[in-house]
Amino acid sequence: MKLSPILIGLGALLLILLSGAYTVSETEQVFITQFGKPVGGAINADPSNNQAGLHFKLPFIQQVNRIEKRILEWNGPAVDIPTSDKLYISVDSFARWRISDPVVYYKALQDERRAMARLNTIIGGETKNFIAAHNLIEVVRSQKDRKTVRDETLIDANSTIGVLPPIEFGRSKLEQDILIASQPKVASWGIELLDVRFKRINYKAGVIEKIYSRMASERQQIAERFRSEGAGEAAKIIGKKERDLLEIQSAAYRKEQEIKGKADAEATATYSQAYNSSPVAADFYQFVKTLDTYQKTLSKDTTLILTSDSDLFRLFKHMTPPTQGEPQK
Repeated sequence: MKLSPILIGLGALLLILLSGAYTVSETEQVFITQFGKPVGGAINADPSNNQAGLHFKLPFIQQVNRIEKRILEWNGPAVDIPTSDKLYISVDSFARWRISDPVVYYKALQDERRAMARLNTIIGGETKNFIAAHNLIEVVRSQKDRKTVRDETLIDANSTIGVLPPIEFGRSKLEQDILIASQPKVASWGIELLDVRFKRINYKAGVIEKIYSRMASERQQIAERFRSEGAGEAAKIIGKKERDLLEIQSAAYRKEQEIKGKADAEATATYSQAYNSSPVAADFYQFVKTLDTYQKTLSKDTTLILTSDSDLFRLFKHMTPPTQGEPQK
């Protein structure tokens, strides 16, 4: 069965219409090339003007080129960079970008792989330049007016431990400077650079040792201050203890002497009353005290020279006490 010319014509017309029609998604932007050269403007490139939907081109001789409209990621490789104070750090950064002019982008780069390579060069180079021009603390600290939470004991001690040294810029400012310096360079490729941030900053081995040493030194200072305060408190406690002990000993000694004095007075009164009760008692007391004196002053190695009329020698001669008015023998 042969097809009628009408059906063939309709089929050809339909084929031409289908090859000339195309759709544009909301997540992409499109431009047309004719024999490899861009013709006309970009479609759906303006974020404020949504041109997604059905569009038409010349069939067969024009080609649809689709470019990503959404925000794209750039994750740069980690690079070792020396800071201004000669400390090496490994910086891993990332960025967010979009294709602002697909025609210029296509002419300059053609695909995303080349765009990533160019971004590595531009953003990586600016990152090295800015980090090399600043000290390590400028890269680590986020903002220059940031305040840290300090231990109350350190604040009371008026210590500088835990106090952040002053900075001029801070990491946020450096990231902004890198973004501003990179934007004009990538704009010539039809790229709009939206944001640049540091993803990770690692210290090299030598830097880590210095940081650990500084941290250990700060901890040692805190420990020494606590030890000093503890020694001061211990000295106060020991001094108070010694003072209290002396007061207790003094009061006890005073009480002891009072008791002894009172006891001696009572003993003296008792002895006086007993001695004066009769002449015999007085003589007996004198005899006992003399024997007491012998026991305290004489031993087997004692050499004693006495006169014959000495009271101490009297008991060596006889036990009878002398009568009143009678000379001693």
